[in-house]
Amino acid sequence: MTVEADARRTVITAIFGTLATQAVGAAARLELADLIGDTEADTADLATACGLPAHQLNRLLRTLASLGLCAEPRPGVFRLTAAGALLRRDDPASLLAFAELLTHEVFQRNWLNVEKSLRSGRASFDEEYGKPVYDYMSERPELAALFHAAMSRRHLPAEMASAISAAYDLGRFETIVDVGGGDGTLLAAWLHRHPHLTGTVFETEAGAARARETIAAAALEGRCRAVAGDFFVEVPKGADLYVIKNVVLNWDDERAWTILRRVRDAMPEHGRLLIAEPVLPDTADVDTLNHAAMENPYLTDLHMLVTIGGRERTRAEYTALCARAGLRVTEVVPLAQEINASLIEAVPDGRV
Repeated sequence: MTVEADARRTVITAIFGTLATQAVGAAARLELADLIGDTEADTADLATACGLPAHQLNRLLRTLASLGLCAEPRPGVFRLTAAGALLRRDDPASLLAFAELLTHEVFQRNWLNVEKSLRSGRASFDEEYGKPVYDYMSERPELAALFHAAMSRRHLPAEMASAISAAYDLGRFETIVDVGGGDGTLLAAWLHRHPHLTGTVFETEAGAARARETIAAAALEGRCRAVAGDFFVEVPKGADLYVIKNVVLNWDDERAWTILRRVRDAMPEHGRLLIAEPVLPDTADVDTLNHAAMENPYLTDLHMLVTIGGRERTRAEYTALCARAGLRVTEVVPLAQEINASLIEAVPDGRV
C-alpha cells in the first residue's frame, strides 16, 4: 500500500467510526449477543426473536462480523467472538450497558454540537437539553440506572482495586474517604484486602443510598459508612487518605479547584490525597498513546467537554491545579497499561 493510500485509509476509517458506533448500538439494544448465546444461531431464528425481517438483520450481523464481534462460519449462521461475548448481559465483564449508554440518542445528538463547545468551553449538553446532564438524568430513572450500570462496568471495580493496590501502598493508612465514591464497590474491595482499614464513601443522597446497599452486602457495616453531601461545600474531615477517582475530570478548572480545596480543608497535616484519573502526555500523536489502553483519552476528553464541561489533564495541569488548592504533587504512578489511568499523590503544601 502506498503512503497516499495508507493516509486515505486512516482518514476514512476515522470517518466511518460513527457508523460502526451505531451498528454496535443497534446490536446492544436488540440484545443480539444474548440471543446468539454460546452456540451458532441462524439469522431467521434471530430475526423472529428481534421482530425484524431476516434479510435486513443479516446485513447488521455481517457488519458486526466485519467489526470482529461475531463470525459467519456458514451463510446466514453466526456465532459470537470473544469480543462479541462482552455484549452479553450475563458476561461478568459485560460492556452492554456501556454500549447502550454511549450510543444513546441523547449522547449521540449532543456530539453534533462539539464545535459549539470548542468555541465556548462549556458543555453543549446544557444548551441542547436545558439543564446539566446529571440533572437531566435524575429526572429519568431508566437513563440514570443505565449510566450507573455502564460506569460500574467501564473499569471493573476488582481490576481497578487490584491495580491501585499493586501500584500504591494502602496498608500504611488507617482511614480512607472515597470522595465521589459511587456505590462503594471500590472502597469495599480495599477494606477486604486490608482488614485494619476503615472507610467512608462520600456521595450524593442517591449515591450514598447505593453505597449503603454495597456496604451491607459486603458485611462491612462495622468498618465502613456512606455519608451524603456536596463536595463543593465540604467533605468529611480527618482521614489519613482521601481518594478521588474519575471526579476531577468531570469539571472545569474552577470547579475542580473547589473540590480539591474542600479536600485540602478536610485533611490533617499528615493526610494524603490520591487522584486516580487518566494523565495526558505532554504531546499528542499516535506514538504517545497507550496502545494497551481500552480508551482513546483524547476522545474521552472531548466527550467530557461536550457532555459536562469537564476535561482530562496533563501532569503539569494537575500539578498547577493542586498547587492552587494548597496541595503539592509528590508523585505520579501509572497504573496497569490496559486501565489507562495514573495515581497522582498530593500532600498539604509545605511538606513532602
